[in-house]
Amino acid sequence: MEIKIQAINFEAGEKLQDYVQKRVGKLTRFCAEIKNAEVVLKVVKPETAANKEGSIRLVLPGGELYAQKVADTFEETVDLCADTLTRQLEKYKEKQKNR
Repeated sequence: MEIKIQAINFEAGEKLQDYVQKRVGKLTRFCAEIKNAEVVLKVVKPETAANKEGSIRLVLPGGELYAQKVADTFEETVDLCADTLTRQLEKYKEKQKNR
């Protein structure tokens, strides 16, 4: 699976990129058919507390799955998105079985 990381309004450090690669890479445990993942991280309204927005789009053979969350840290947004996508992948696999 190819993982693309895009940082908007800030420079993503190597530590953050490694974290995203590791966390998003774990989604292949739930579905090996994931072709690629697009991760977008951006800072919105720098003066507020929960100003980190993250989204993950997974491209699958039958379509794509998407999750977007806002939290205090980028790691937290990636975790929340990954948890949401885990549930979506389970539903996706269930639909594939029923076909």
